[in-house]
Amino acid sequence: MSDRLCTVLLYSDDPQVRDRMRMAVGTRPAPGLQIEFVEASAYAECVRLVDDYEIDLLLLDGEASPGGGIGIARQIKDDRDDSPPTCVVIARAADRWLAAYAQVDATLVHPLDPVTTGTTVAGLLRAHAPA
Repeated sequence: MSDRLCTVLLYSDDPQVRDRMRMAVGTRPAPGLQIEFVEASAYAECVRLVDDYEIDLLLLDGEASPGGGIGIARQIKDDRDDSPPTCVVIARAADRWLAAYAQVDATLVHPLDPVTTGTTVAGLLRAHAPA
């Protein structure tokens, strides 16, 4: 059985945060899944990539500035009927209520734990796999 290739969009205005997200997910977060990353550093770029490419998962930095990942998640969910699953990385666990309001599928907390991150990403990708 071959691996399913999934495209994960990493969004943050900070390249170091995108690197940490990429490293925490890894290219094979679970058996049967292989990850290809695309990156966005600005709100408009993130939306354009979602519109132009087959994105399987959005991994968004909730602390990004000026457009935070929670706001982007909410906008994409509101604008698209076929939005990919979203996971927002937040700095404070107390911000989960705001992520829930934005209809985010999952949250992770800085600093990212590779085991938790890989498990969360793999679960979202499997739960939203095309039929």
